Amino acid sequence: MLNGDLNLLEILKVVVDITIVWYVLYKLLMLIRGTKAIQLLKGIFVVVTLYLASVLFELSTVRMIIWQVIMWGPLGIIILFQPELRRALEQLGRGSFFSRNTASEEEELNQSIHSIVESCKYMGKRRIGALITIERESAMGDYISTGIPITGKLTNQLLTNIFIPNTPLHDGAVIINRDEIVAAACYLPLSESPFISKELGTRHRAALGISEVTDAVTIIVSEETGNISCTKNGELHRNLTTEKLSEILETELVNKFKTSTTKAWNWRGKRNE
Repeated sequence: MLNGDLNLLEILKVVVDITIVWYVLYKLLMLIRGTKAIQLLKGIFVVVTLYLASVLFELSTVRMIIWQVIMWGPLGIIILFQPELRRALEQLGRGSFFSRNTASEEEELNQSIHSIVESCKYMGKRRIGALITIERESAMGDYISTGIPITGKLTNQLLTNIFIPNTPLHDGAVIINRDEIVAAACYLPLSESPFISKELGTRHRAALGISEVTDAVTIIVSEETGNISCTKNGELHRNLTTEKLSEILETELVNKFKTSTTKAWNWRGKRNE
């Protein structure tokens, strides 16, 4: 009976050990998702694969070089990814690494929606063309890297100012994550659907294109008519009022955020036309 209790205790220790490691790795992956650290992980995989191949085929020189890379690699990682590591340590110190303040996150989303709607209202009245993409679960690092980094607090004034004609950043898309403008002048993939109306320009095609390959919500303000449109899940919603736009954003961002939070809780017990 005693041996049985000891075996059960050892199994429980192993389960807890694996669960903790899995959860920490999961949080780290969520932290670096969509950043240049993802490319680092791919590079590490390639280096390890090459090292195993050099051992298998007895390539002594290649193995020696790769071993030196492995030995000094951690120091290089610390130097290159100091901002990401600092952010992780700050979150760990605040306790936000393992928990989420859902109330403040919901408030951030509502404030972001208000800023976006107010900006679109202003630009629509003055026929200022705009293309605004809101990042959700699908990482958009590849598209962010095509633009100019902003990493600024989202406000309707800043968002509007970016799209003022003849300014350096007005051409292309702005990518937003939660309450932050991540980048501007970004290039999005154009939809090749033959069913798109011929009267729609490049902005609408880009908005549809990104909605076909990610779960992002994208807003278009036409510089010809001032009309506001929105794309999501490969669908185009045209001629929206600011009230309807606000309703769509609340449904896609706030309500789905609440749903995902509830599920997580039950499971446990971000060109011209």
